Amino acid sequence: MQKTPFKHMFAAFMAGSVVVGSLMFASDQLNVFSGGIAAATPAATPATTAAAVQTASATASSQASASLAAVKAGNASVSDIAKAASPAVVKIETVVQSAGSRSFTGSQEGSGIGSGFIFDASGYILTNEHVVDGASQIQVYVQGYDKPFTATLLGSSYDLDLAVLKIEGGQAFPTLALGSSENAQAGDWVVAIGNPYDFDYTVTAGVLSAKEREISIDDSQGTRNYKHLIQTDTSINPGNSGGPLLNMNGEVIGINTAVSSEAQGIGFAIPAETVSSVIDKLKNNESIPKQASPYIGVSVQDVTEDMQADLQLNEAAGVVVMSVQRQSPAFQAGVRQYDVITAVNGSKISNTEALTKQIQAAQVGDTLSLTINRAGKTQNISVKVNDKNAAN
Repeated sequence: MQKTPFKHMFAAFMAGSVVVGSLMFASDQLNVFSGGIAAATPAATPATTAAAVQTASATASSQASASLAAVKAGNASVSDIAKAASPAVVKIETVVQSAGSRSFTGSQEGSGIGSGFIFDASGYILTNEHVVDGASQIQVYVQGYDKPFTATLLGSSYDLDLAVLKIEGGQAFPTLALGSSENAQAGDWVVAIGNPYDFDYTVTAGVLSAKEREISIDDSQGTRNYKHLIQTDTSINPGNSGGPLLNMNGEVIGINTAVSSEAQGIGFAIPAETVSSVIDKLKNNESIPKQASPYIGVSVQDVTEDMQADLQLNEAAGVVVMSVQRQSPAFQAGVRQYDVITAVNGSKISNTEALTKQIQAAQVGDTLSLTINRAGKTQNISVKVNDKNAAN
């Protein structure tokens, strides 16, 4: 078999993270996630004045509570939910200057599109942190108003991927109530409202597929480790990020956040319980304690057949260590670049996702037994799991 050099791939991996592919944020931040679809709305304009606020349509005013009799009675249809909730769902457009931008290159500025919803009548809006990350200007479109509002970012959390914005108006805005997903069950109907691919206020419906899902998504700042997520088959696309996932009582039980780009009908939402626990801190721009993030300090890649001979393996299985953070648990335990991890605590490791799950399932302070192949020889190395947040 012809040997294929793979050491040049080292620079492509971030130290200290485990790469998990096939997921993308369901936002159109900087036109990256949508494949370059540009915003079809007019250019950003200044904040709506008090006079402009008074031009809000009677329809928006009459639905200030974002509720209908059918919803209150508990026998609502998807159409009822959509009519009741839509006035409180907003479209978010961001402008990000290219200077110092993490994601956008090639022009002076980029634009992004996302969703959110008003949860307080005085103009407080909830969305995803990645929708507004790096924005130099945030414009919010509210149904029934002639002009967009310029929003202020009050507080955000990278780890939880949540942010609270504030817009100022001359009257009460329609709102949506945060509910609970604790009693929701797989198979329950849910409704999503957002702005996918700049198609304003799109309604989709489906079922709650599962709860307590965990995923990890890498970006240039690090790795977001989402926990307790709601999985749904409701159609979620770039631009839906930050929009509400509603139950059939019209309550927000989740914040639409991510979607699998390699599957159909696999979307994820941050549960309302997570939001409720931090929303006051976000409103007041208070720091949110970081949850422990188990890590061992390696970047890895799936072993391929092209690597098999170079790594002196009998089969193309396991994950190859591309880098090891200095002074990390793995480094101190003796794990080195190009070691191949084939098992953790006796359980076979077939790919990077399997290794990530094993590490994330561990508690800080636990010891993992890694079975590795180094230059054709097998050995076991004990690695103590550390907290990545504390290490940073």
